[in-house]
Amino acid sequence: MKLLILTQYFPPEVGAPQNRLFELAVRLRKKGMDVTVLTAMPNYPQMEVHIEFKGKFYSYEEANDLKIHRSWIYVSKSKGILKRLINYFSFVLSSLWIGCFKLGKYDFILCESPPLFLGITAYLLKKIKGAKLIFNVSDLWPESAEKLGLVTNKFFLYSATRLEEFLYRKSELISGQTQGICRDISARFPEKKVYWLPNGVDLNYYNSDSVQSNWRKENNFSDNDILLLYAGIIGHAQGLEVIIKAADRLRSYSDIKFLILGSGPEKDKLMRLKNELKTDNVYFLDAVTKKEMPSIVAASDIALIPLKRLDLFKGAIPSKIFENLAMKKTLLLGVEGEAKELFIDQGNCGDKIAQQFWEFINLNK
Repeated sequence: MKLLILTQYFPPEVGAPQNRLFELAVRLRKKGMDVTVLTAMPNYPQMEVHIEFKGKFYSYEEANDLKIHRSWIYVSKSKGILKRLINYFSFVLSSLWIGCFKLGKYDFILCESPPLFLGITAYLLKKIKGAKLIFNVSDLWPESAEKLGLVTNKFFLYSATRLEEFLYRKSELISGQTQGICRDISARFPEKKVYWLPNGVDLNYYNSDSVQSNWRKENNFSDNDILLLYAGIIGHAQGLEVIIKAADRLRSYSDIKFLILGSGPEKDKLMRLKNELKTDNVYFLDAVTKKEMPSIVAASDIALIPLKRLDLFKGAIPSKIFENLAMKKTLLLGVEGEAKELFIDQGNCGDKIAQQFWEFINLNK
């Protein structure tokens, strides 16, 4: 059986979809499936094509017994909607070209959304290759963009919603990262097969018993410091201003230190807020490779996992929950709904002190 995974995001980039799709591809390959990946030149979240791929329209490699095709993508550090759309559609067009002229026939095409527009390539390749389409939804788009205020143009939102509905109808199977996403799609399209494909973690990689870490000492933190770590995309959905404002209120506790690790569109804004409030107990750290993360998580005391307080996110389960739980770290979870029910109420993965602490610092309320 032959499977094509179509995604804008894939290692060596770091992030939730990159890790999830790589691990899925590797495991399906081990089960005997012939797996090919069609992805973009790596650039996310720095929005700069990695040096070894610069200037290339097409690249091919084999790694972990996977066939990986990469095609050109336009990247820009601009946060404007026009530049983001050019970014998305540049890969829609280049991936369609590579799919048509470099790739053979497939039994299934698994398309990662967002970006929703990549579904256009997936649908056309489905018709050309005679494949069945699996549409994998990790974020309800364009709903999330509208609720976050990132997109306000009514015509654009209407058009994107029509595209979303078209792609769901043309899919043989729809998979979602959370039960909330699956329920939403099933309620709107009761005739479609919807499968819950949750995030997870490699317990051989994130293993608190085997990871030895000198990271705290190497970065000049003492054994008495209480390190609260946020590691991930520094984006709009997370509402990370709450961490800076919490640090401002807790500045008299010199041993409590907040670490914000990663890259993203909101990083510069947050760094300006830190400077305005003079919160010296907040430390911004650059994004690191997947290989480096276990030692950093091991060195921290508490995992900070916030999202903005929107009904949209009541069905969200941030992927960083799994890595931190595998490393036996207490969650300080600023997320209502499914994540709280599964990991706090039922899983008892965050104690009452942590919950009370989050209520104390959660200035989004």
